[in-house]
Amino acid sequence: MNNINCLVVEGNITREPNFRTSPSGFPICKIPIAVNHYYKKAASGEYENEVSYFDVETFGKLAEICAKFSQKGRGLSVVGRLKQNRWKTPEGKNTSRVTIIAEKIEFKQRFNKNEDAADESEAVSAETESAAEEATAASLAEAAASSNDGGEEAVQF
Repeated sequence: MNNINCLVVEGNITREPNFRTSPSGFPICKIPIAVNHYYKKAASGEYENEVSYFDVETFGKLAEICAKFSQKGRGLSVVGRLKQNRWKTPEGKNTSRVTIIAEKIEFKQRFNKNEDAADESEAVSAETESAAEEATAASLAEAAASSNDGGEEAVQF
């Protein structure tokens, strides 16, 4: 029986994604994100900004799509699970790192620098469900290009 391991995170991409293929040819994309949390300190009443950094890993078609649409600074929402990797350093010290394995990613709209609120019409959502395996990157690009309403509406595939 599996225990529940599910999370939703929304943040901004901090660096360009790292896209590679495994030795067997399977696509992998790692996206570093920053998640901001604002809260009010009880003692002083001042607002504090707490930033957490995470690595999001995607695989297969989702990795290919993320490599295409992920740029530094772009906002995204991730639905996924936590995975802990453990290893020993050459010195024998036990080390671990927790990453987010994405099952669904939604890219937030980008704003054109020349116009304050003009979006570039690319709100895209990607899932690793069986329907996502059937979708192609070409159909995603076509759907994203035809979505010109500027809202938070996502293209599901």
